[in-house]
Formats: sequence, structure tokens, C-alpha cells
Amino acid sequence: MRMVDLIEKKRNGKELSKEEITFIIEGYTNNEIPDYQMSALAMAIYFTDMTEEERANFTMAMVDSGDKIDLSAIEGIKVDKHSTGGVGDTTTLVLAPLVAAVDVPVAKMSGRGLGHTGGTIDKLEAVPGFHVEIDNNEFIDLVNKNKIAVIGQSGNLTPADKKLYGLRDVTGTVNSIPLIASSIMSKKIAAGADAIVLDVKTGAGAFMTEVEQAEELANAMVKIGNNVGRNTMAVISDMSQPLGFAIGNALEVKEAADTLRGNGPKDLEELCLTLGSFMVVLAKKAETVEEARQMLIDVMKNGKAIEAFKTFLKAQGGDETVIDDPSKMPQAKHQIPFVADKAGFVSEITANEVGTAAMLLGAGRATKESVIDLAVGIVLHKKVGDEVKEGDAIATLHSNQENVDDVLKKLRDAYTISSEKVDAPPLVYKEIM
Repeated sequence: MRMVDLIEKKRNGKELSKEEITFIIEGYTNNEIPDYQMSALAMAIYFTDMTEEERANFTMAMVDSGDKIDLSAIEGIKVDKHSTGGVGDTTTLVLAPLVAAVDVPVAKMSGRGLGHTGGTIDKLEAVPGFHVEIDNNEFIDLVNKNKIAVIGQSGNLTPADKKLYGLRDVTGTVNSIPLIASSIMSKKIAAGADAIVLDVKTGAGAFMTEVEQAEELANAMVKIGNNVGRNTMAVISDMSQPLGFAIGNALEVKEAADTLRGNGPKDLEELCLTLGSFMVVLAKKAETVEEARQMLIDVMKNGKAIEAFKTFLKAQGGDETVIDDPSKMPQAKHQIPFVADKAGFVSEITANEVGTAAMLLGAGRATKESVIDLAVGIVLHKKVGDEVKEGDAIATLHSNQENVDDVLKKLRDAYTISSEKVDAPPLVYKEIM
């Protein structure tokens, strides 16, 4: 086989065989196919798309390019959740203990965040003593014992995807549905999941800003998962405004605990119940999403969900008493109100502007080398549709710097207050099963 022939074949809109795709991915991973030829193929895919079979074969070729996590020693069906990202996206911190409390094993491999706020591991490290440096045997033992554990990303998972991801970023081929879908699904499959629930965000704070784009991506990923033997479901959820109220690491841990008690923001609770219900059904712990949802509501009410969170934190060295006393987590020196400059109704909160404001405080990373301040962030008090009076505090900045003029300007740009009442956007646009 010659790469140039395969590029021309794809350029002409023809379907690549499994053997041809394997040849491409293996050759590129082993540096036998140069970047300029892979760039040409990515552009050909961008313009001519891929069939469902091509997408599945492309995904599995990337899975096979590196290590695969074996979770077979964990009892039960392992269900993983993936979110396409957003601002104030605390879902994993809530979902993991919530579904563990109804006996669904959560073996989570997570990373650190680059962007608005930290990743799941950064957030959890706001709990003093918590660590993810555990070996695979301990990881498996903890999941079997407590139904929940989180470990840092390790090993050489999907090296082909890492190489291709970097290439797409500089060749104008990032926004290709088959390439995005196979990238996401290859990582989830290599991480050992039996079944996958996808939270595909849409809106100003999401990668897919339009609902139609998000639906196309969600359908593509669900089909890939099901075509390669992983039961997969997806939810298309709103990220035009931040999810919940808290944006920042320690602040989000506190919000997660409140939500597990049933006292958190209603949008965060509702999304977690929706995603969690899918996870429970895929794990075969309930026959219907309605039954699964009631199981999750019950463990929030009877305290089992918050106890699962405490058990999980303690098992990985964390001080679980922070759940009852959040002041034991890092605290910012200053709480600075952001006030409304006029009366009216909140008609828009541009999520990515709020995220950037949180990053300017130090809650996220602008570069890989940036050091996160776990204490800082923003807590919103008003969301879209809420009435405000002039001078009302519509958010509070938790800051370790006194001069926050640039942050306040970002928030001023993010919030729109109008004279007419505006309905809040739908939280969930579609469920794909």
C-alpha cells in the first residue's frame, strides 16, 4: 500500500477499508508516514466525510495504537461518562459518588484541566491529602470495595490520537465530525469502559456552539460506540451560561457536596440525574431511566450519596471532614461583589467570558506550566431569567489579588441585563439512545 494512493482514494470520496485504515494509523504512529501526508488525509476526510464503518475502524485503529486499560477484574459493568467541556461543569464530582451509591462501579481515569478551571483531579486536590497516585491493583481494589476510585491518566493511551490531534490544530481540520468523534471515543474505549454516557455541550461556552452541530457529533459518537460493542448514550445539554453557580476548584467541591445532599443548584442536579439515570440503566441496575432516576433521588435523600463521596475521598487520602466543613479547603483572601449597574432581568450570561474571568483569577491554566490557585473562582448569584435591582450582587469573586478590574470587566462583558424578562434556555435539548 502507498499513502498517496489512499489520500487520493479518500479525496475522491471513496471508502477506506479496515486494512487501509490500520496501515495509515500504524504507519503514522511509527513515524513511517510523515505529517504532510497525514495532513492531506485529514483535509480529505474534512471535505468528504467518513462512513459509519470507516469511523468505527478509524477509532479502533487509534485504540490499538497504544496501551489499553484492563478493568475486567472490577465486578459489574463499568460505565464511563464523558463531557465535551464547559464552564462550571461539576458533573463528574457529583455523578461519580451518586451512581456509586446505587452500586454502579465508577473506575474513573481523569486528567488536569487546561483552560477556564482545573480538571477533575485539580478539583479533587482542593481536598487536603487527596491523591490519585495509586497503582492499578489498589485502583481496582478500591472500586470493588467502594464502587468508586479516580486515577490519573497514565501509560501510552491512543498515541495516534495525540499525534493527529496536534496536527489537526495547525491544519484547519479541527472541526471535522468524524475526526472529533473518533478522537473522543478512542480515549474512552482505551480507558476500559464497558459502556459510555456522553454529555455533549452546546452554546457560547461549548466547542459546538450550535445545537445542530452538537447533535451531529453526539449521533456520530453514539454510533461509533455501539458499532464497536460499547453501549453508548448521549445527552445534548446547554452551555450558553455556566452550569450551576460555582466556577473554581474548591468552590466546585463544595457545590458538589451540596448537590449530593439535594441542596445544590437545580440545573446541576437535574443534569446529573439525567446523566446518572443513563449510567444506571447501562450498568443494568435498573430497567428504565424513570426507575434509575428514582434510585438516585432516594440516595440523595437518605444520605447514601454524600457518604459515598466521603468514603471515596478518605480512601484516597483526602480529609473527608471538608464535606461538612468546607472552610478546611483552600480559602481566598478576598470576596469581592460584582454588582448590577442597572435594574432589569438577566437575559444572557456568556459562559466562556465567565470562564475567562475565573482563569484570570487563577482558577485555571492559560498554559500547561500555569499553577492553579485552588481557592479562587467565581460564585454566581443570578442566572438567565432572574430579576435584578441596581446595585444587587449578581456574583462574588473569590480572589487572592486585590486588583480585579480586568476580571470585573470580563464579567461586565459576560452579563446582559434587559428590561424584558427572558426565559432560561433549555437545560437538555435532546437525549440520544
